[in-house]
Amino acid sequence: MAGFTLDEVRARTLKERESWWTVYLVDPIAVRLVRLIANRTSMTPNQLTVVALFLGLGAAVCFAFGYWQFLILGAALYYVCFLVDCMDGKLARLTDSETIFGAWMDYVSDRFRVLVCVVALMGGQYRETGHVAFVWLALVVVFLDMLRYLNALQVYKVRREMRSHLAAALERARATLSMLEPEGDDTGEATGRGGRTMSDGGEQAVLRHGIGVLEQILRSQNEREARNQRTAGKQPDLTLPKVDLHQEFRNRFPWYQRFWAALNARRIRTHLVGGIEFQMAVFVVAPVTAALVGASMIGWITAFVGVLLLAFEIAIIYKLWLSTRDFFRVVDGIDSALRFSGPSDGAEEQGRDTGSDTDPQTIAR
Repeated sequence: MAGFTLDEVRARTLKERESWWTVYLVDPIAVRLVRLIANRTSMTPNQLTVVALFLGLGAAVCFAFGYWQFLILGAALYYVCFLVDCMDGKLARLTDSETIFGAWMDYVSDRFRVLVCVVALMGGQYRETGHVAFVWLALVVVFLDMLRYLNALQVYKVRREMRSHLAAALERARATLSMLEPEGDDTGEATGRGGRTMSDGGEQAVLRHGIGVLEQILRSQNEREARNQRTAGKQPDLTLPKVDLHQEFRNRFPWYQRFWAALNARRIRTHLVGGIEFQMAVFVVAPVTAALVGASMIGWITAFVGVLLLAFEIAIIYKLWLSTRDFFRVVDGIDSALRFSGPSDGAEEQGRDTGSDTDPQTIAR
């Protein structure tokens, strides 16, 4: 068996940013259990995924009874279920056993667990109280869970397309500059590599300035970050550089960067109420509170955290909209610089070869 230390497990399994619930209430336990499993057993990540699924089904059975004792037991089982669900990914990263099928299993079991538990919880309370509001609450929880996943997938897709397009634009600008850099000829006159006569501070200066701005916007992942991500078992995006398309958002909300930095120092993401917090509120906090205070607390807590989830999802959409404005401003500046410099056919051909198939107007749509 492997002999992982606790520091090794933390370094290789903990994400750079995570939900505050996971950072404070799950990770301290999960990393120790993952170390124990990796060092003492031959259990696989997929087996942990199956265990988490059955724990979730056990929580659903408890919720379905509706009695206060079973609500507390169901909440405890759901917390343990989520703990094990976090452990499967950590074990996969620690043992370099991440697979596409494992990711599919984890995703499907998560969605199935949420669906079964929400039907059981709200159905049990409807049977106990006769209030039809619990039926509507079940539909609301399913809708919000679906909304946040679809929104996250689409935001990721759009941001990746914008990064790809900007990376291609940077390559076209560099290719154009290489065609314009002066070379001495027999007459002593400085010409570009395409044979064009160059002015001292004209096209080159404009293009160099544009490339300098682009390189600040498109910051490639440095060797240290890539090495840390590989050590942590992650798959760094080595082909697409990072993109800073939040300039307008930071200008409108200057306090955000300080807020982000304070949370980032603690590994906490700024999306304070996301899917994890929503699940924990509905399936852990709400049942326990209902057992102690009354069934109506399930409705109030679910409604409250649902509003917060929607608010944060709207904030993400708003931030994405501002990013697209930054994107088009940068793309227009690049296109203007390239039109001004008038690249030769070779540069244009190279730009087409390295460009993205994604049109910026398509991204906007």
